Amino acid sequence: MPTEYRSETYRVLATSLSEVLGGTTAKALEKLGLFSVDDLLHHLPRRYLSGTETTDLATLRSGSAVAVVAKVRRVERREGGRMPRLEVWLTDGSADLRATFFGRDRLIDWWQKQLALGVKGIFVGKVSLFNGALQLAHPDFVMLDEAGNIVGRATQEHEAMVRQVRRESLVGIYRSTAKLPTWRIAECVDIVLDAIKDLPDTLPDEVREAEHLLSLSDAYQGVHHPKDETARIRGAARLKFDEALALQLTMAYRRQAAAVGAAPIITTRDDALLAEFDAGLPFQLTAGQRMVGETIRAEMARPHPMQRLLQGEVGSGKTVVALRAMLAAVDAGYQAVLLAPTEVLAGQHAETIRNLLGTAALPEVRRPHPRSLQAMLDEPSLEQALPLEPAERELSPAHSELNTEAVTTAVTATEVVLLTGSLSAVARRNALNAIASGAGLVIGTHALLQSRVEFANLGLIVIDEQHRFGVEQRSLLTSKAKTHPHVLVMTATPIPRSVAMTVFGDLETLTLAELPAERQEVLTTVVNARLHPSWLARAWERVREEVAKGHQVFVVCPRISAKDDDIHDDADETDPDPDWQPSAAVEPFLAELRDTLPGLRLEMLHGRLSADTKAQVMSDFTAGRIDVLVSTTVIEVGVDQPNATMMIVMDADRFGVSQLHQLRGRIGRGAYPGVCLLVTHTDPSSPAAGRLAAVASTRDGFALAEIDLVQRREGDVLGASQSGSHSTLRLLRVIDDADLIGHARSVATRLAAADPERTDPRLADMVASVEARSADEWLERT
Repeated sequence: MPTEYRSETYRVLATSLSEVLGGTTAKALEKLGLFSVDDLLHHLPRRYLSGTETTDLATLRSGSAVAVVAKVRRVERREGGRMPRLEVWLTDGSADLRATFFGRDRLIDWWQKQLALGVKGIFVGKVSLFNGALQLAHPDFVMLDEAGNIVGRATQEHEAMVRQVRRESLVGIYRSTAKLPTWRIAECVDIVLDAIKDLPDTLPDEVREAEHLLSLSDAYQGVHHPKDETARIRGAARLKFDEALALQLTMAYRRQAAAVGAAPIITTRDDALLAEFDAGLPFQLTAGQRMVGETIRAEMARPHPMQRLLQGEVGSGKTVVALRAMLAAVDAGYQAVLLAPTEVLAGQHAETIRNLLGTAALPEVRRPHPRSLQAMLDEPSLEQALPLEPAERELSPAHSELNTEAVTTAVTATEVVLLTGSLSAVARRNALNAIASGAGLVIGTHALLQSRVEFANLGLIVIDEQHRFGVEQRSLLTSKAKTHPHVLVMTATPIPRSVAMTVFGDLETLTLAELPAERQEVLTTVVNARLHPSWLARAWERVREEVAKGHQVFVVCPRISAKDDDIHDDADETDPDPDWQPSAAVEPFLAELRDTLPGLRLEMLHGRLSADTKAQVMSDFTAGRIDVLVSTTVIEVGVDQPNATMMIVMDADRFGVSQLHQLRGRIGRGAYPGVCLLVTHTDPSSPAAGRLAAVASTRDGFALAEIDLVQRREGDVLGASQSGSHSTLRLLRVIDDADLIGHARSVATRLAAADPERTDPRLADMVASVEARSADEWLERT
């Protein structure tokens, strides 16, 4: 449903491009992810050129899409090879660039004639490296005479190209498509800019003046048609401030709403589940676990919802902290739910929690969905309609719609229910009925977000690996409670402060950095198979040695099948690695390992296997019936097998720093130290090799998170994409703009406090636009 904006400017910015530019052009712009006027105006040029100057060819880099203005110095026709080619040497007076055209004789003749017509040309294409020299392969071009007019045949695109390049100001070069070149995009921007030039500003006057910012219309002109570099910088600064303020204002209002909302008052007691659990723990809680647990306990005892982000090192014991909070909720008569991003992780959490609780974890009980528990009490056949085991009869008042007050009798056990999308129809129905009837602990995946899931008395939401979810998914769970439940978000990926302000700005952060004393050392070594081929053979020998000791091994591959898309590491580097080769894939690599490691019990695990198969593989691995598990990153979080002492990550350069740190955290969790081998074929001098060296040098996840943020694009850090191909931010960059984000947070907090009801339509629309955009992104991901 379209967002109903209250101000004229936001209504215009939300206008569909089809209304302004027509359906055909709008359809072409959709390929770039541009749907509205606002989208197009935020599609900023990637670089700028001046139509009155010859391009400095010495500044060009391989892999970049460019538009160059240059003179034709020499044209040579060459016949050899499968097809004739025309080689054209372009010059700016000091440096040269070769342009190459392949085609049949008739085309070669035509190109040669066109290139000879003018004194200067505009050439648009992608720069590549061939035989050690830069070149343009098959660039689009148009030739100009002394006056700058087109000579020879001119298409509509060529005319648009020249109109843009002949501007006296800087000319933007946009990210484009084959069917919609940069010049056509520039003309679309011109049409839109003309339509919005008289719109009111979106910022309150006092804010714009205090921040010394351009008006919105001047900012758009500054980034799309800058008169000079100063105008471009000031225009971009205004739009960046707008984005930062809108994000922070949204977070400020969310914090404000949480601070005044009613939440369950959850207090601990000395004679119930949590106390018995603590007394039976076979290990001592770390000082960090106790401190974080005390903060959570105090905040859940307040009448307003706790909103906390718990970030902790891999293996720091976040699950135990979360379980203690969940048991406190059960003790107080409420349900607690844990949302996990994958079925493997959800199943692992359910098994871990049942094992930790022991006899206090009741088995799931089959029962009908309660029409109304109160109505059922009035019926004489309650025992037949809702059969309960004896232990559950003692507990049911604490976990039903009949009880919204604090529990007055001690709870000594509770039901643990698992809900995932691949459960059978019968198991799914039983789980749904148990949740609606008041099961104390609920663990599940995205299946918990569906409308059919009803909670009897939800008091606490725990979300594991929050970067895999969106705020909207968190809100969906929250909406299933009578009052705003307490929220605890966990991540094993340490979050740099700038990212935390941007993505988790509605949450206060808790940090669990201390590792339990029993955690073993993990020795990490980079195995560069390009430099030392024999090292890889030794790695498989080491696998045999670990298995001979009775231990188990993980082998991680970037892909499932050889047919899957691969990632060319450092694909945006100036000089791609000529020795690059496809990365390992689980299915073919397992077959290879069966020959390399005969006699060992090998199995594979990846996300395309059925839920039953995945569950069986994990069960077999946990029980020690599998020696070597060949897997994708599906084992990245939550998998806990104390007997696993070795991990080999194939083509480790395809992964990010934090992801490798997460993977490494799967070993050394028992009584034995671990060995992690990062196998790579990359150039030792490449940035990828530097990332691997950083992982091998430290187990400090917080230090590695900062390195990850510096070296990889925001899409990875913000969780939108493991490959880094997309970022949830438009113009902001969380490292470069950290100070701006922090300043915008202060401004937003002040604005939200001064206008808590959002009476200013500009502020209300600013928040609405952020929520509409993030909702769209979430829907695309799910």
